[in-house]
Amino acid sequence: MKKQKLILIGNGMAGINCIEEILKNDPNRFEITVFGSEPHYNYNRIMLSTVLQGDTNVEDITLHDKTWYEENKIDLFTGETVLKVDTEEKVILTDQNKTMSYDKLIIATGSVPFVLPIPGADKEGVVSFRTIEDCQKIVNLSNHYKKAVVIGGGLLGLEAARGLLNLGMEVDVVHLAEHVMERQLDKTAATLLQSELENQGMNFLLEKVTDEIIGETRVEGLRFKDGSEIQADAVIMAVGVRPNVQMAKESGIETNRAIVVNDYLQTSVPDVYAVGECVEHRSMVYGLVKPLYEQGRILAKHICDKTEAGYQGSTLSTQLKISGVDVFSVGQFHADEGSQTIMQFDELAGIYKKMVLKDDKVIGSVMFGDTKAGNKLLDMVSKQKVMTDEEKMIVLQTSNEESPVASMEQTDLVCLCNGVTKGAIVQACQTEGVTTIDEVKKCTKASTACGGCKPLVNDLLLYMQSDDFDEVIEKETLCSCTTLTDEEIVTEMQLKNLSNIDDVMKQLDWASDDGCSVCRPALQYYLGMIYPEYETKQEALFLNEKMNATLQKDGTYSITPQMYGGVTNAEELRRIAYVVEKYQIPNVAITSEQRVHLTGIKHDQLHSIWEELDLPLSSTYGNTVQNIKTCIGETVCKCEKQSALDLAISLEKQTDYLTTPYRVKMGVSACMHNGAGSTTKDIGVIKFDRGFEVYVGGSSGRNARTGQLLCVAETEEEVYEIILGFIQYYRETAKYAERSWEWIDRVNLLHIREVLFDQDLRSQLLENLEHDASQHKKILLSNR
Repeated sequence: MKKQKLILIGNGMAGINCIEEILKNDPNRFEITVFGSEPHYNYNRIMLSTVLQGDTNVEDITLHDKTWYEENKIDLFTGETVLKVDTEEKVILTDQNKTMSYDKLIIATGSVPFVLPIPGADKEGVVSFRTIEDCQKIVNLSNHYKKAVVIGGGLLGLEAARGLLNLGMEVDVVHLAEHVMERQLDKTAATLLQSELENQGMNFLLEKVTDEIIGETRVEGLRFKDGSEIQADAVIMAVGVRPNVQMAKESGIETNRAIVVNDYLQTSVPDVYAVGECVEHRSMVYGLVKPLYEQGRILAKHICDKTEAGYQGSTLSTQLKISGVDVFSVGQFHADEGSQTIMQFDELAGIYKKMVLKDDKVIGSVMFGDTKAGNKLLDMVSKQKVMTDEEKMIVLQTSNEESPVASMEQTDLVCLCNGVTKGAIVQACQTEGVTTIDEVKKCTKASTACGGCKPLVNDLLLYMQSDDFDEVIEKETLCSCTTLTDEEIVTEMQLKNLSNIDDVMKQLDWASDDGCSVCRPALQYYLGMIYPEYETKQEALFLNEKMNATLQKDGTYSITPQMYGGVTNAEELRRIAYVVEKYQIPNVAITSEQRVHLTGIKHDQLHSIWEELDLPLSSTYGNTVQNIKTCIGETVCKCEKQSALDLAISLEKQTDYLTTPYRVKMGVSACMHNGAGSTTKDIGVIKFDRGFEVYVGGSSGRNARTGQLLCVAETEEEVYEIILGFIQYYRETAKYAERSWEWIDRVNLLHIREVLFDQDLRSQLLENLEHDASQHKKILLSNR
């Protein structure tokens, strides 16, 4: 297959991270070319402040050197700017008169620094803080001048100011608002931060509006709106950035504040995508690494034709990168109606913690002085977890006796930007022999982005070397026949186009030629999901919808005539009674799902019984959507049952014979009496006056579980779509033999809601389920 031409415009962090994800998903799909305006290889722009502060150098923040581009056969053009895209002809034009055609195009042009439109902004000595060249200019200024002014008291401005102090300059920070970092901190935390930075040597001028930069040809000072002035030899503009969208706009691509994209990062033009700071998604523009990397992962899967839920937006958090200063914030940290605040303030120790909760869930937090719980809080805000009293105490404790990483769960995030958990780092250390921060970076990518997690990574490495550490991470392989996880196996199946079990075992180095009782059914399921036409012989004797039976332990067979919704008629009952009497079937029972179950059938009787019954037979064997239990047989309750019954019948007909990771039991109750036991089913529906309540993740087994409320649907059509979408998403993303409640716990109910409530995503899931169902029906017809 001929490779498609992929061009990336922008050699920054978001764009190259997206290319990494594409290479991970399908390394042979594209012939890749990258254009970058700066004369450098890909570097970590976020760490420029640490270069200015003297903690690192330019080489340390280079993420991908020449070797990486060569190894991945990527053509890189540095110092060359793309001026326009001809979206009709699918050709780009650069400032060096180069033209190049593309099949797919990704725009990752990032942002440009905002320069205040005031007199004197173009004078010598006025510098923005955005690139390596800006860093070098500031260092050169510090060699000749002593008095610097930073305009902007936000995150970038304070980091730049700390760097100027390290370079030996006197620094004034000018800020428009009444306190610094007003978007990330409340007044208490901001006051503590300002006090700490003043102790380090910074001077602050708050609520000051710069009117003019004064001087002849170069900077001599600033004049403010109130008439006051200050002296300055250099001015650093750190008042924010603007999405770099001029080229996109001139090329006819839809823009607003930034380039407008959908959940798959597609622009208004076919085959043109955008990612990073130049993107506007659902009216939001992001400037932090974590959301930009999340966008890149979604884009990569979509462009490689992999099933993906789409980008749903990101939870933002902030961590200041100044040595000796610990500041963290996430989410909505100002209380409003209906929320409660937990606060701890030790002014002597310089420790301040504030959590805002709504319905016992953390919706925001700000911390100063002790930010050890920052990652845990971000995880709780992102996943909308209920916060227990014990977790509140862990967050509020300030004891230094125990390492903060000791109380972290294996699933807690250490590196927020790259989504690296504590367990992933521990596993890398235990299986790959990783012992240093640099090795952790290479193996897991933790601490390669903003660098804010570097202290936590170091704490984790020290903790692992201590006598207190006793955690062991064992890779959850599919079974003992392989060293691969379920996810790795499915990925390899797709990358290598493996379409049968023997090929999978041979190509993926199975320890046993025949596999085992664990891996064989799992591989059959995954092959069936990748290739819907894939069918296998089951232990049940299955030929088609009218010819199947389940083998029992005593060597006889059982059959269950299909009665959608538990409804039958006189003609069907006569046929059943006739074959029971004629063939002396010993056991006839009514199942809990209201079906007639015939057992004790001899093998040589099957064909005659199938022929004389001439009824669809329910497939109750194996991992499928089971017959739906209804409350049609309830005699105590007098509620209207027909709409609930119609829903059950429609769902059963659409999911007949569909394979699932594990058996899926369903119940549809016609009223709040819950006659079908809907709250203890994998999927349950309860009808009430205004619509239908949908519950998921219940279990009526030995350890019963009550299902969680997924949603309230107003119409029968809506609940029908929600349930089918849920089943298909479970089929596509769950591991084999993973029960619905285990899957929900792993992927998070909030995420599932976001997928199902998105009409485009839900429609795609319904299309996929319809395709799989029609494929099964074709196979059934062909076997008649």
